[in-house]
Amino acid sequence: MKKSEADRRGQFLVEALIALGVLVVGLLGILTLLARSFFLGRVIADNYTATYLAAEGVEVVKNLIDANYIQGRPFASGFSDGDFEVEYGSTALAPNQDQNLLFDAGTNLYGYAGSQATKFRRVIRVALIGVVADEVQVNSIVSWTTGGGSYLVDVEGRFLNWRP
Repeated sequence: MKKSEADRRGQFLVEALIALGVLVVGLLGILTLLARSFFLGRVIADNYTATYLAAEGVEVVKNLIDANYIQGRPFASGFSDGDFEVEYGSTALAPNQDQNLLFDAGTNLYGYAGSQATKFRRVIRVALIGVVADEVQVNSIVSWTTGGGSYLVDVEGRFLNWRP
């Protein structure tokens, strides 16, 4: 049985609509994937930055402990339990002001004296362990919010008074 011309006349329109629908769904999928990958790339970059900022916080505290030894002061001199702020080159722990780090484009350093606001907040949590404070536990906690989510990196360091 042959189809008449009148029966086939609307078939092209239906095929075109189906093809257009498949094309639109495919393009939307690709665009969604691209948008999601850009967002995740930003989250990963922020996570790297936060990890390095947290590690820097522990290193600054280690430098303060080493400075105590070099200058002949007791191991945990200048340390107490609590939350503090430090920046690169700090010579003492400063009380936590609960403020975001700033970026200094001239030195490429994060701190509290820069000119460019950032989303990162760093808290140095110090706990003296032992009766004579022969161990210092340091947690450098960096938190930030991006893309509607809150993130946190916590790097811990423990320093022992191993020198006589």
